[in-house]
Amino acid sequence: MTTPENASPTPVKTGLPAGKMPQLRVMPAPSDANVYGDVFGGWIMAQVDIAGSLPATRRANGRVATIAVNSFLFKNPVFVGDLLSFYADVVKVGNTSITVYVEVYAERNRLQADTVKVTEATLTYVATGDDRKPRQLPPLESLVS
Repeated sequence: MTTPENASPTPVKTGLPAGKMPQLRVMPAPSDANVYGDVFGGWIMAQVDIAGSLPATRRANGRVATIAVNSFLFKNPVFVGDLLSFYADVVKVGNTSITVYVEVYAERNRLQADTVKVTEATLTYVATGDDRKPRQLPPLESLVS
């Protein structure tokens, strides 16, 4: 079946990831959207960067800086009033860098539990010292308390 070029694909409804806790939950406000009620992609990107930095900061045991947005895919639009849940997992660790995969889900019409995946991204952070220069990541065993 073909879809007319001007038609939007129907969002695939899903649930929130089972057994995972979101790093961040936020609801966009009218000031985060254009006049049509669609939330700005740049606002979503900023929230993804915040969510991705949280596990990176924990793994680095301190300050991190975003050094790359490796991929970013907007799968469905986000609207004012959607409750967004950001899930972030460390997928790669180097000597000074940490790569994080972030998924974003929107709960729409929350009384009807309508949930769709709206964004996914992969970002890389670098651990930095007080001088803002890259530093070695601590060994994992030093992070266990």
